[in-house]
Amino acid sequence: MRQFGKTVVSTIESFPALTQGVGESAQFVVNLQANRGSHSDRKGIPRIVLLIESSRGSGRSLIQGIAEYLRGHGPWSFYWEPRGMETALPVLREMDVDGIILRDTDMLDHVLSLKIPAIVVGHHRSEVPNFINVITDSPNIGKMGAQHLIGCGFRHFAFCGLESLSWSDQRRTAFSDCIRQSGFGEVFSYSLSLHPHHNPANTRQWESERQQMAEWLKKLPKPLGLMACNDDCGAEVMEACKLANLQIPDTVGVLGADNDEIVCGLADPPMSSIVLNFEKAGFESARILDALIRNRDAGSRRIDVVSSHVVARRSTDFVATEDANVARALQFIRDEAVRGLSVMEVAEHAGVSRRALERRFRSLLGRSVLKEIRRVRAEHIANLLVETHMPIGEIAELMGFSDPQHISRYFKAVKEMSPQAYRKAYLER
Repeated sequence: MRQFGKTVVSTIESFPALTQGVGESAQFVVNLQANRGSHSDRKGIPRIVLLIESSRGSGRSLIQGIAEYLRGHGPWSFYWEPRGMETALPVLREMDVDGIILRDTDMLDHVLSLKIPAIVVGHHRSEVPNFINVITDSPNIGKMGAQHLIGCGFRHFAFCGLESLSWSDQRRTAFSDCIRQSGFGEVFSYSLSLHPHHNPANTRQWESERQQMAEWLKKLPKPLGLMACNDDCGAEVMEACKLANLQIPDTVGVLGADNDEIVCGLADPPMSSIVLNFEKAGFESARILDALIRNRDAGSRRIDVVSSHVVARRSTDFVATEDANVARALQFIRDEAVRGLSVMEVAEHAGVSRRALERRFRSLLGRSVLKEIRRVRAEHIANLLVETHMPIGEIAELMGFSDPQHISRYFKAVKEMSPQAYRKAYLER
C-alpha cells in the first residue's frame, strides 16, 4: 500500500501478479482516488478486483463508468488484470478482496467459492445464476439495426453472427423478425466459426474463413444491407467484401454494434454502428457492488446495457433503391432533417407527384413519406439528446419547433417516450 496525502490507495506495484502488461489506463483507474477523502488507514476502503478486457471500447467504457461512480462515492482500492481471470485467480485466493467485476469465463465457480459480491459482464453465455449480470439488450439492438438498414432503402438483407453465442443469436432473431414484419423476404445468415479478437486462430484459418464468407456474399442479391453482431464481426465482413470485389456501401452496406470508435474508424470505409451505453452500465455495476459490500439492498439482479442510436458512417451512407425518384426523396429527407419538411416539398424535389411518391414509398419501404420524415427527424433529435448536453429548448429551436412542448409531443409520437425520459435513459454519464 502507498499513501497519497491522507488517502491510502492501492497501486499496481503492490500486486505484482496483476501488473504484467498493464498500461497507463490501468494506472489511471487505480490512482483515481488519490485526492479523495480522509483516511488514515485501509479500514473502510473496499478492495475491488476488475477482470475486464480493456482492448475494446466496451470494456474501457465500463471502466470509465465505474470511475465516474467513484468520483462521488469512493474511494475504492483497485486491482486490475485486463488479460484474464486465469492469471489472477491464484492470487485472489490469498487476498482480502471485498468485491469483483469480471467477464464471464469457465472459472466462475472458483469466483463463487470466494463468497464475495461479484458482478459478471456477459459475453460467452446468457445470465449466470448466483451473480449480478450485465447483459446487452440484444433484441432491441437487432431491431434497431434492421430499422436503420431499411431506412437506407435496402430491400435485401443479411446478418453475420458468431457461433455459439446467445447474444449474437438474439440479435439475429430480432433483426430477422423486424425485416419480415416490415414486409421483406428472406434474411440471409452466416455465422463465423472463428471469433474475431477473442480467438487466437492462425493466419491460414482466418484466410479460409474470410474466403468462405466472400463466396457466400457473392451469391446474395444486391444491393444488400448487412448487420454484423458486433464491430469486430463487421470488420471481418468488410474484409470479405474486399476479397469478393464488392463495393461498400454501393453494393453491400455494413452495420456493426458497440460503436468502438477505433474499430469503426480503422475500417475502410468507416463503419456505421449501434451505440451501446456501457458507461452507464459500468456506473450501475459500481453502484450495485457498493450496495452489496455494505450489505444493503442492491435492487435489480440484472444490469441492462441499452442501445441508444446509430452512428451513421460511410459504410451505410447510401440510398439503396433502384427507384431514382425514391432515392432522391430519401436523400433529400436525410439532408434536410434539421428543418421541417412537407410531403409536397419532398415530392417536388423528387420530381414526381405526391400520390405517385406515396405509392412508391409504401411499396418499397412499407411506410408513408410523412412517417419517413418523422422517423429521420426523431433520430436526429435522439442523437442530439445523447451526444450533446444542449437544453431541449435549444434543440427545439435548432430543429424548427416552436417550443419545447411541441418537440416533446413530436418526439414522443415516434419514440414512445419524452425527450427528457430518452436523455435520462440513454445519455452516457
